Amino acid sequence: MTLMANQSDDITSQVGHAFSGRSFQHYSEMNLDRIYMDCNATTPLEPEVIQAISEALQDAWGNPSSNYIAGAKAKATINQARENVARMVGGKAEDIIFTSGGTEANNLVLHTALEHFRTSCGAAEQREGHRNGSTGLPHIITSNVEHDSVRLVAEHLQKDGKADVTYVPVSKGTARVEVEDIIAAVRPNTCLISVMLANNETGVIMPVQEICQRIKSLNKQPERLRILLHTDAAQALGKIRVDACELGVDYLTVVGHKFYAPRIGALFVNGPGRRTPLYPMLFGGGQERNFRPGTENTPMIAGLGKAAELVTSNLSDYESHMRTTKLYLEERLKAVFNGKIRFNSHFPGADVLPNTCNVSILGPTLQGWRVLSNCRRLLASVGAACHSDSGNRPSHILLSCGVPSEVAANALRLSVGRTTTNAEVDAVVEDLKKTVQLLEEMN
Repeated sequence: MTLMANQSDDITSQVGHAFSGRSFQHYSEMNLDRIYMDCNATTPLEPEVIQAISEALQDAWGNPSSNYIAGAKAKATINQARENVARMVGGKAEDIIFTSGGTEANNLVLHTALEHFRTSCGAAEQREGHRNGSTGLPHIITSNVEHDSVRLVAEHLQKDGKADVTYVPVSKGTARVEVEDIIAAVRPNTCLISVMLANNETGVIMPVQEICQRIKSLNKQPERLRILLHTDAAQALGKIRVDACELGVDYLTVVGHKFYAPRIGALFVNGPGRRTPLYPMLFGGGQERNFRPGTENTPMIAGLGKAAELVTSNLSDYESHMRTTKLYLEERLKAVFNGKIRFNSHFPGADVLPNTCNVSILGPTLQGWRVLSNCRRLLASVGAACHSDSGNRPSHILLSCGVPSEVAANALRLSVGRTTTNAEVDAVVEDLKKTVQLLEEMN
């Protein structure tokens, strides 16, 4: 995807680095079009999505709880979007709860898990500190490569003494969390397992279906506290087929801006309040069946629904194009840089998202942030991890996957999209080649 220079007033924000000197001059040359390869960070809106939002702003402006025409139009728009999102994830309309985004959806799941534990065990049993040998606190299992909207919530609950948390490390051979390691972490007081469907940096797809199958067997044991199952599918939706029922999850997080929808989200809940518990964090006017009150954001919901409809209709084409383009990108990188690169998204026995290429160009002056801040055309990122002020702190996710520190420090996450062309790939690889030459000469 090519962006005209005047479409981005703050180029520095694309790479998260404050430029100075030659780097700033390099980026201030605005005569070249930028090429966007950061689709794991966010995606632009599809034209049909923009149209759906615009129509809702004009025609469905009424309060969805009102009976007059504009309100009824808004309610119908929301209902259609709910159907579309449900169809995309293999669920029913009643299973979809609209949220402000993925962060809220993930927080809602962890909040629910604690309430589920409390109501299941009873206040008296918690005070005694025993339920089938449990410590009295709810126990959550997750991986050590989750998005911050899961990881930081779990850390907060643990710090406040509200939950015990086990962070199961991914295999350094496959970059996947192993099913047996998850099962081994289960305790009598385990109330939630949350494992992402695909990692945002490596693109590695996690064995969520296998985990769910094993846990459901455990859940059949008499007197067993039910273990709830959640996956954050933010990076997978719109790239690979996602069916919540086939996966076997109780909860699945939907994030619109990762699949060409606006910044709004949803939570799939398998029979909310009936088959699967769901406890609200907010209280108000009763919208979303009291699970998530607040007057609905009809235009953004309409956009999410249209984007979901496009995914359902075109997923095979999207996936095929992204996979072909990514393979071409990797071949061009290998051809140009020979033995100077390492792919941090290639792990034996692991399936990877069709669009994600995490690569390091090896060299002492080729840290990811430095390469990106000197590229003239490429817009990408070094990943989602926090970086130190000096900019060379490697991603904890890559380190967890067994990538050596000096390699991880040079990582570039290139994530192609639905419209990325081979010509753009050629231009990006040439841009990287010239940037590497420049940095090596400067050294």
